[in-house]
Amino acid sequence: MNLSAEHISVTLSGVDIVKDISLHVGNGQFVGLIGPNGCGKSTLLKSIYKVIKPQKGFVFLGHKDVLNSSTRMISKEMGVVGQFNELSFDFTVHEMVMMGRTPHKHLMESDNRKDYQIVADALNKVNLSEYADRSYLTLSGGEKQRVILARAIAQQPQFLILDEPTNHLDIKYQLQILKVVKSLNIGVLAALHHLTMATTYCDILYVIKQGQIMASGKPEEILTKELIEMVYEIDCEVYSNPITGDMAITYIT
Repeated sequence: MNLSAEHISVTLSGVDIVKDISLHVGNGQFVGLIGPNGCGKSTLLKSIYKVIKPQKGFVFLGHKDVLNSSTRMISKEMGVVGQFNELSFDFTVHEMVMMGRTPHKHLMESDNRKDYQIVADALNKVNLSEYADRSYLTLSGGEKQRVILARAIAQQPQFLILDEPTNHLDIKYQLQILKVVKSLNIGVLAALHHLTMATTYCDILYVIKQGQIMASGKPEEILTKELIEMVYEIDCEVYSNPITGDMAITYIT
């Protein structure tokens, strides 16, 4: 399922955070948003999944008008993994992931065998099967992030939004989560900090600075030394990794 966001503008407390941004995610594409802290990546994503109402713009998921559709209807097709996943109430890991089935159920409808299998498969994908009965509140930040991804997978979405999904994870689980997401073969829009991982997993990148798109396209075509220096204000070298052949970036301090 494809997603199109057209002319999105967001103003918060009188400050223009997102300035007339348009982007497109094709069916099955993994599209990344990169840029420095405070550039508007998270605000843009929140406006797309209806947490923040943009002052201007349109969002379409397939043929559905996201901003004018019910949250329940959109949740059947769009999953979200955010940055902060703290709760005041205690649930088991299994209960947290089972919440992903909510958009597909009628009021008071009980969980069935299919739901339990879907939840078990989702936990297995993020290597948390043995944590099913653990309290969510006792988990580390990285473990919580993997639970939230499992919950999104249990929704069986046709599109997934990720807001810095590897923020609290060590390198093993950063790689695992991005591999899992890539293997879903659905449209993905992700805000990412790690540029090398973005070049490895993303088909298309949008580079954002001060609420505007500075460049977009295939990672190997747009991520030049000059662009990175201009956006991140740091000296670097961009080269081909001699072992993998993949694009690599070294920062010079």
